[in-house]
Order: sequence, then C-alpha cells, then structure tokens
Amino acid sequence: MARVKRGVQSKARHKKILKMAKGYRGRAKNCIRVAIERVEKALRYAYRDRRNKKREFRALWIQRINAAVREHGMVYSQFIRGMKLAGIDLNRKMLSELAIHEPDTFKSVVEQAKKQLKAAA
Repeated sequence: MARVKRGVQSKARHKKILKMAKGYRGRAKNCIRVAIERVEKALRYAYRDRRNKKREFRALWIQRINAAVREHGMVYSQFIRGMKLAGIDLNRKMLSELAIHEPDTFKSVVEQAKKQLKAAA
C-alpha cells in the first residue's frame, strides 16, 4: 500500500488560518496553534457582534432623537406616540438623520406630533 502524504492539505489549511490571523499581535499571527485559537475566538465575536450591532445602532438612534426632541420641549416616548397618532411612518434611523442634517424638517415633524397629542388629550 502506498504511503499517504498530506503536506499539501495541511499547508493550505495553515495558510488559510494565518491569512485570517494577519494583523494579530505576538505569536497569534505566526504560530499556527495560537493563531487557530485566536481566529476561532475572533469568529465567535464576529458572529455575536453582527447581532449586537443592530441593538447598539437602534439605541444610538433613540438617544439622538431624544436629545433633538428635548430641544423642542418634548420627551422621546411622547414624541413617538404623537407620531403614531399623526400617522407618520418614519423609522428611527431616518428620524435620527433628519434631526442631525435637516433640523427644520425635524422641527415640523415634532410640531405635527405635538398637535396630535393635544388633539388626543
């Protein structure tokens, strides 16, 4: 029976891992055993943080909207309720962008929300 040599496969596998570990510090960038551990950990973090990113951005948008709405004498929760009553369907990302880049437009949205809250009360 012929001898099986597997150098080509292991070399390719090691090369793939070391390519992914490029830029790491210390032995994690060039020792295969350490690099495998670091790359696996990095992939776990990447998987987890792809989900966390969505939460973090939503929280950021809400903070921005709340800060902008408070300048007009309202709070975030009342503003969102007023928008629902007014039938304005803008997501939080777009509201945040409006608050930063188009303050006049945002002010008119806030005024509409205020008007609807007064009408409902």
